[in-house]
Amino acid sequence: MRAYERLLKYARVYTTSDDKTGTHPSTERQFDLARMLVDELKGLGIDAQLDDKCYVYASIEASEGCEGAPAIGLIAHMDTAPDFNGEGVKPRLIENYDGRDIVLGDSGRVIRTDQFPHLQQLKGRTLIVTDGTTLLGSDDKSGIAEIMTAAERILTENIPHGKICIAFTPDEEIGGGTDFFDIERFGADYAYTLDGSLEGEMEYENFNAAAAEITVHGFNVHPGEAKDRMINAALVAMEFNSMLPAAEIPARTEGYEGFFHLTDMDGNNETAHLSYIIRDHSKERFAGRKEQMQQIAKVLNERYGEGTVELAIRDQYYNMEEMIRPHFHLVETALAAIEEAGLTPVTRPERGGTDGAMLSYKGLPCPNLGTGGFAFHGPYEHCTVEGLDLTVEIVLGILRRYAAAGK
Repeated sequence: MRAYERLLKYARVYTTSDDKTGTHPSTERQFDLARMLVDELKGLGIDAQLDDKCYVYASIEASEGCEGAPAIGLIAHMDTAPDFNGEGVKPRLIENYDGRDIVLGDSGRVIRTDQFPHLQQLKGRTLIVTDGTTLLGSDDKSGIAEIMTAAERILTENIPHGKICIAFTPDEEIGGGTDFFDIERFGADYAYTLDGSLEGEMEYENFNAAAAEITVHGFNVHPGEAKDRMINAALVAMEFNSMLPAAEIPARTEGYEGFFHLTDMDGNNETAHLSYIIRDHSKERFAGRKEQMQQIAKVLNERYGEGTVELAIRDQYYNMEEMIRPHFHLVETALAAIEEAGLTPVTRPERGGTDGAMLSYKGLPCPNLGTGGFAFHGPYEHCTVEGLDLTVEIVLGILRRYAAAGK
């Protein structure tokens, strides 16, 4: 079975995570895909287990003569982002794509070439898109499909390999993908997450990340008697946001530039809430951004009274580069496999994070590979059949190289 066929099947399973539940996994529906994957792995003759936190672990023992090779892990996540509807996904194939705008069913949404200029490079390929009412779930069900397909080919084609460790995780999209990940049980010496975008791309640098929650407590009195007495919580919240640098937001930054991103807000005169994510590749600038928020809260509390603004900042993950550099063979091996697959390798800083960032800091060096998808987390998400196939070849190339090194 080819990777795209698996993706079409997995995409239809509703697995959106939810950061409001406080449970692990955050949604029981993620078990639906997890059980499907365990059954499929066992059907291939691969030892696989599912734990009570919705982590799937599987392994393939080294082939004869390759026992000395390092154990290589392959990881992808099962949940889809809560940013957009993930229920009732209806993936659609567009064969021999002509490079023009793509109308997404009757949704009124269009994937426009002026908004997604990379579409011109996909002419002649077979695209996989949605009907515009859901996301596709290529993030990260493409990664799952590619790992499963590579595993099947390893076995059916008798490709020499060291020990291969496979894991599928829940809740990556809400920052909980590694909360209960058992590295010892996983059994890998090194690993790769398959959770990136363009096939042939890899990342070993990513953002340092934190989440910030601001609660503003107002003092609400009748507006006719408000002179020098009322503290409008909603206005103070707006004031907080206005004190952040206006140009340092996702829509105005790129590359190594960090940002503050307002993800949610609500409120009234009495109480208001702001939710932010804070991102920066530089450890020093990351610390500076958190200090900047703390200073704003201090100034507003001095202005309106202590306790008016409550700020809670929680670190989420860190730049994996520091952990990858001592094991740079992971990058070099992947780049060689990408070239062997006929692609020009692309390395660039990941403007986000993956399970691999957290795992790297927990002792499992784990850079990230592209999966061939685009426009994640929304209705315009798409990927190509060919991109999935090429990523499978890259994975097999990595495994062959480590097997050869272990002989």
